Amino acid sequence: MSKHAGSGAPAKAHTHKEIMIIMSGLMTGMLLAALDQTIVSTALKTIVIDLHGLKEYTWVVTAYLLTSTASTPLYGKISDLYGRRIVFQFAIVTFLIGSLLAGLAQDMTQLIATRALQGLGAGGLMALTFVIIGDIVPPRERGRYQGYFGAVWGLSSVAGPLLGGFFSDHHQILGITGWRWIFYINLPFGIAALAITSAVLHIPKVKREHSIDYLGAVLLVFGVTAVLLAVAVYGPQDGWGDSRTLSYLIVGLILSAFFVYWEGKAKEPILPMRLFKNHTFTLTSLLGGVIGAGMFGAIVMLPLYLQIVKGNSATEAGLKLIPLMLGIVSTSIFSGKRISTTGKYKIYPVIGTAVMTVGILLMTTLTRTTPFWQLSIYAILVGAGLGLSMQTIVIALQNAVDFQDMGVATSSNTFFRSLGSVFGTAIFGAVLNNRLAHYLAGGFSSLAAKDPSAVAGVDLSQAGITHIVAAPDSVAQVVLNTALDAYVNALHIVFYTAAPVTILGFILALSLRELPLRTSHDYAAAREEAAGEAVG
Repeated sequence: MSKHAGSGAPAKAHTHKEIMIIMSGLMTGMLLAALDQTIVSTALKTIVIDLHGLKEYTWVVTAYLLTSTASTPLYGKISDLYGRRIVFQFAIVTFLIGSLLAGLAQDMTQLIATRALQGLGAGGLMALTFVIIGDIVPPRERGRYQGYFGAVWGLSSVAGPLLGGFFSDHHQILGITGWRWIFYINLPFGIAALAITSAVLHIPKVKREHSIDYLGAVLLVFGVTAVLLAVAVYGPQDGWGDSRTLSYLIVGLILSAFFVYWEGKAKEPILPMRLFKNHTFTLTSLLGGVIGAGMFGAIVMLPLYLQIVKGNSATEAGLKLIPLMLGIVSTSIFSGKRISTTGKYKIYPVIGTAVMTVGILLMTTLTRTTPFWQLSIYAILVGAGLGLSMQTIVIALQNAVDFQDMGVATSSNTFFRSLGSVFGTAIFGAVLNNRLAHYLAGGFSSLAAKDPSAVAGVDLSQAGITHIVAAPDSVAQVVLNTALDAYVNALHIVFYTAAPVTILGFILALSLRELPLRTSHDYAAAREEAAGEAVG
C-alpha cells in the first residue's frame, strides 16, 4: 500500500531548550536499559535463595541479554518505517510491563520470562535514543549533546552494582521484599520518560512505501539467539566442545549466513547489505564491537578483583568504580563539545583506544596489595578511553549515511557493540576460569611441596576454594594468599587477552575517514531530500 508524506514542509529546528527537554526523556529511558544490565548481578544471590532457583540463576541475566541484543536492529528499521516516537514509546511500555511483572515474579520461570520481556523493551531504548538525537540535531552540533549519553553509561556502570547491592541487602523496604525494588524502581522513571516524550518529542514522520521483511526478522532473531546461547551460556557452562554448544553455534551460524543471503534479495531488508559498502558504516560497526568487548571486560573484571581479592562488599565495589565513571563522563562531555567546536572527530577514537589499551595493560600490574589510588588511575584511563571513543563513532556513522538510513544504521551500530560485549564477556570469562584452575593447581602444589602441614585438611576443590575466598578467616593466611594470588594471576591473563582487542580498535580508528560534519543547513536539505524520495 502506498503512503505519502504529509506536508512536505521542512522540519522546524529545535531550540537548545527543547533539545535538552527531549534529551531528559531519552537519557532516562537509556539509563533504565543500561542499568538493568548490571543491577541484577549483585542481587542474584539473594534472588535465587528467595525463589529457590540456583540452577537457573544465569538465565536471569542471559534472558535480558538475548532479547535486548537480538531486537536492537529490528527497532531501527521499524522506526524508519513507522516513526520514532511511537516505536520508542512502545519500547518504554514493554520495558515497564516487564519490570512490573519481574517484581511480581513468584518463581524463577516467571522471573526469566519477564526479564526477557524487559530486554525486548531495552533493545529499543538503547537503539532509538541515538537515532532520535540523530533526527533532531545535525552532526556538527551533535557532539555537545551526545557526550551526555556517555555519562549515562558511566553512571550505570557504578549505580547498577551499587543499587543492586543496596536493595538486596535489605530484607524489606516499605513492606516489599528488598530485591523486588530492583525492578519497581524502573516504574516512576519509565513513566516520566513516557510523559516527556509524549509532550515534546514531535518528529515529522516521513511515510514511505514499505513491506515488512518478516523472514529476515525471524532469521536474524533466531540466528543471533542461537549463537549467543552457544557463546554466552552453554560454552562457559558445559564446555566449548560439548555437543549442545556446538549444535547451537552451528545452527546459529547457518541461520546468520542465510540471513545475509536473504537480505541481499529482500525488497525492504531489516539490515540492508548495501550499508556495508559504506566505509564508515563497516569500520564503526567493527569498532563498536571492539569497544563493547573492552568496556564490558573492564566493568566485569574490576568488581571481581575488588570483591574477591580485596574483600570488598558489592556496595563497596560499586563505589570504587567511581573513577571509571569519572573517566567516561569527563571525556565524553569534553570530546563532544570539542567536536561541536572544531568539526573534527577522528582524533578522539584514535586517542581513546590508545589510552584504553594503556589502562588495560596497567591492570596487569595489580597485586593483592595494590593501593586503591593506583587502581583508580588505571580505571580512569580505561574510562577516559571509552568516553573518547564510544559516542564519537556514532557521530561519525550518522554523518556518513543517508538520512533515510539513519535508524537502521544507528541501531545496527548499537547491535554490533552489544554483540562485542557479549562475546568479550564470554571469552574473558572462559580465559579467567581456565587460567584460574591452572594457577590454583600450581599454587597449591607448590605450597604442599614446601609446607605439607599448611594444606592438611584444607578442601582444595572448586567449592572449597570458593569457601576460602568467602570466609578468609577460616584458613591460614598462607592458604588464603595462595588462592588470592591465583585469582590475580588469572586476571592478569584476562587483561593481556583484552589488550590486543583494544589495539585492533586503535588500528581501526586510524583507518577512519574524517568527513566534514553536516551543518543545520546541510541537514535540513538531507531531510527534505529523504522526504522527497519517499513521496516519489
